[in-house]
Amino acid sequence: KKRKRKRKKKRIKKRIKKRIKKGKKIEKEIKKEKEQLEAANQEIASLKDQLLRKIAEFDNYRKRTLKERQELIFNGGAKAITALLPVIDDMERAIANGAKTDDPQVLREGMELIYQKFIKILEEQGVSKIETENADFDTNLHEAIALVPGMGEDKKGKVIDCMATGYKLNDKVIRYAKVAVGQ
Repeated sequence: KKRKRKRKKKRIKKRIKKRIKKGKKIEKEIKKEKEQLEAANQEIASLKDQLLRKIAEFDNYRKRTLKERQELIFNGGAKAITALLPVIDDMERAIANGAKTDDPQVLREGMELIYQKFIKILEEQGVSKIETENADFDTNLHEAIALVPGMGEDKKGKVIDCMATGYKLNDKVIRYAKVAVGQ
C-alpha cells in the first residue's frame, strides 16, 4: 500500500509539475501576446495621430487654397485696371486741353494716340482683335447679324462687313465679331 501511495504521489507530482510547466508556458505565451497587443495598440495610436494630423493639414490646405482663389477672383482684375489707368489719365488731359483749342485736327490726333495706347495695353494683357476682312464666316469667331444677298458666288459665305469688332483673350473668344455675311 505504501508503494502504491508513493507511486500515486509521484504520478500526482509529475502531473502537477507538467501542469505547472504547461501553465508557465501558457503564461509566457500570454505575456508575449500581451506585448504584441500593446505594440499593435501603440502602432494604432501612432497611425491615428498621423491620420488626424493629415486631416488637419488637408483641411488647412483646402481653406488656404479657397482663400487664395477668393482673393484671386476679388483682386484678379487689379493688374488689368492698373494697366488702364494711364489711358484714363490721357483722356482726362485730352478733355482738359480740348477746351483750350478750337482745332479739330489736334483733338483727332490726341484721340488717335490715346486709342493706340489703349490697344497696345490690351495686347499686353493678351487681348487681340478677331480679323474679319476678307475672311470666311466662322461660327467660332463671328456672329452673323445680317445676310447680304446678290453679292456673287465669290462672296458667298464670306464676311462682307464688320459692325462690331470681336476680341480674344489668350485664344479664347470674349466677344464675337458681329458681321454681315454674303449669301
